[in-house]
Amino acid sequence: MKVLIETHYLPSVAYFAAVANTNGIILERHEYYVKQTYRNRCHVNTSQGVATLIVPVTARHNKTLITDIRIDYSQKWVNNHWRTIRSAYGNAPFFEHYADDLEKVLYSKNDFLFDLNVRFLSLCLKWLKWGIPVTESLSYETTPQPDTTDLRSLLNSKKQDNLSNFFQASPYTQVFGNAFAGNMSLIDLIFCEGPEAARRVQASIVGK
Repeated sequence: MKVLIETHYLPSVAYFAAVANTNGIILERHEYYVKQTYRNRCHVNTSQGVATLIVPVTARHNKTLITDIRIDYSQKWVNNHWRTIRSAYGNAPFFEHYADDLEKVLYSKNDFLFDLNVRFLSLCLKWLKWGIPVTESLSYETTPQPDTTDLRSLLNSKKQDNLSNFFQASPYTQVFGNAFAGNMSLIDLIFCEGPEAARRVQASIVGK
């Protein structure tokens, strides 16, 4: 079974739990951009608690295709994101092992949000050593093909209750604090757990 899902910026652990045991990932490239979603933001765990990293975009009007959303580089967000990530994870056990790959994509200056998200998804799948084929939708289908599970908008920052149906964070040792911050961006898990990250994702899947 394949899954149809939208792209996220530095996707969460739950995102990878949702796509973990599939025969293929189909990225929805024909949807309209939705503001204030994971399409242009992620959560990281810092010394001050959970922080949200947001990629600013230039198009803010309704009914703009996700593939037409341009990243706003007039704001110094890239430097700010990298500074936050280094501050949060510089002392993590596996930061030095993965940081260069992350920095390279972050500073690649993709014009479009969709392209940046695809590159980060590919990088995360590489880190997890998952050889799941990734393709893009050919058109917008209200009802996907019978061999495809529709996961579009399943992970919604405003509807966290959806997670409990398929995801329960498997705790691991994080850089800061005693209270575990669940479902951060995958980079939190990668920097803290390294090669064990894939096993942690699998352990977080409900009803596996």
